[in-house]
Amino acid sequence: MEIGFVKKESVGVISVSGRLDASNAEELKDKFRSHLRKTHNFVMDLSKLEFLDSTGLGAIVACLKYSSEKNGDVVIANLQSKPRMVFEITRAYKIFDVFDDVNTAIKAL
Repeated sequence: MEIGFVKKESVGVISVSGRLDASNAEELKDKFRSHLRKTHNFVMDLSKLEFLDSTGLGAIVACLKYSSEKNGDVVIANLQSKPRMVFEITRAYKIFDVFDDVNTAIKAL
């Protein structure tokens, strides 16, 4: 898994690529918390996320919790087919706003 971060306007864009699963979920949470000093609103760009398991989804939910504690939000952009199935099966799409692209997601925040 690779994690990237850029700040666009006042929104942090976190790109996650590869696999997000039990072996690296803690790394995502740690890096996310380090970016909370820069902003409280985030777009998770999942355009290059190939695989997501329930622990990985739990890490994304934890990021939402950390952001919410600072009166921020996390939205999802570019959700691909395999990770989308996890969102649908778990109904995670009910707690996240999901957008087709990063720019639309930034505007929503």
